[in-house]
Amino acid sequence: MRIGILSDTHDCLEMVDAAVKQLNGERVDLVLHAGDYVSPFVIPRLANLQPPMIGVLGNNDGDHHLLSARFAEHDRLSLRGTFAAVTAGGMTIGLLHGDDRELLQALIGRKAFDVVVHGHTHQAQVRTLCGTLVVNPGETCGYLTGRPTVAVLDTGTRNVELLSI
Repeated sequence: MRIGILSDTHDCLEMVDAAVKQLNGERVDLVLHAGDYVSPFVIPRLANLQPPMIGVLGNNDGDHHLLSARFAEHDRLSLRGTFAAVTAGGMTIGLLHGDDRELLQALIGRKAFDVVVHGHTHQAQVRTLCGTLVVNPGETCGYLTGRPTVAVLDTGTRNVELLSI
């Protein structure tokens, strides 16, 4: 199974559209979004993804009620609050934004998940800590680094590819 991963879209519609196009072209089976959509008007653009998407809230997401309502308008989109435990492709995946550093470290250190996906830092990084694959896809918006990225996880090989968009 191929899982697309993105985070920190921060209202940048141009890059959201580019990320959707990139992930659709990669023929991923599922997309995970690690939060910081910021405004609800981004959600209809994410609905152009061909596979289903599971998302969580980030620290810059404003109107949680309206974000939830926008998600609910699309059958393939699911907003799970601030944390999601996802089972896909034979792997257990913890999905969170990552602004709670202690929680992030606890999830990794306790080896409760095969993979922990987070965003928040805007820095793309793939590493293995305590036997857990930790994936930060970087920032979709490109605001802080000037390098908008997404990631694709192959659950069969545990390989993660960071893709510039």
